[in-house]
Amino acid sequence: MPKSRRSMSSGRVGTALLTVLLCLGAPALKAQDAQTSTAPPSNEQLAAAKCISGMEKFLPGEYFYCLATQSYGENKHRYADKFFKEAASWASKPAQYVLGVMALNGDQQPVNRPLALAWFALASERHTPRFQAPYDELKAQLSPAELAKADDYLASLKKTYADAVAAPRAEQRYQDGTRRLVGAAATGTYCMEGTRDARDMGGPGTLDAGAMSSLAASCPPSPVVVKYVDSKAADVFEDWSGHVSVGAIDPVSPPVTSK
Repeated sequence: MPKSRRSMSSGRVGTALLTVLLCLGAPALKAQDAQTSTAPPSNEQLAAAKCISGMEKFLPGEYFYCLATQSYGENKHRYADKFFKEAASWASKPAQYVLGVMALNGDQQPVNRPLALAWFALASERHTPRFQAPYDELKAQLSPAELAKADDYLASLKKTYADAVAAPRAEQRYQDGTRRLVGAAATGTYCMEGTRDARDMGGPGTLDAGAMSSLAASCPPSPVVVKYVDSKAADVFEDWSGHVSVGAIDPVSPPVTSK
């Protein structure tokens, strides 16, 4: 018997959960794991994610999303749910999307399609195609009663997780953090908490060869840290029509003194 549209949709979105965890969590996974496999990540790979605690000062959405995937891989689902919601409150659209997938599939909770749609609505606020498509598909399948319930959930969730609230809050944290790196009082180097080796901040396609070489030092130059943080900010603020502009921040050079 052919599968119903409902079951097929749930299966596709269930696969998408792992795909999102793979694609957006890949920088935190071991490089060889991300490069050599196109399959969804295993629990072991997710558990091995390297979450840099110092990123919480700049981009809590990115940091808590990493902790959530790590906890999920360790089968600590209560913590995974907590950290996904914390990331979602800092404007992480991937976290909002994953919370919707978990509600749709009954992952560590009862199946709740209206709640799933509410999370998908938040994730698709910026009309990013990979989040917009699941929202449109699920919305077309819900009954009028389910749609009304989804609206109720959404009205409640918006108070904490909507871009109107979460994105400016995340932007302020990002600006406050980077100001310490680029202001006149910057020392020229910055030690990021949670790094065993400064090269933990690097990765294929993230930094150029010169920057990667400089990461051999325990405290890399501020420009290297700025470039790393900006690469993560581009993900957190993807498609947000707010005020964040990344990639154009240059640390202030120390004044030249005459001899």
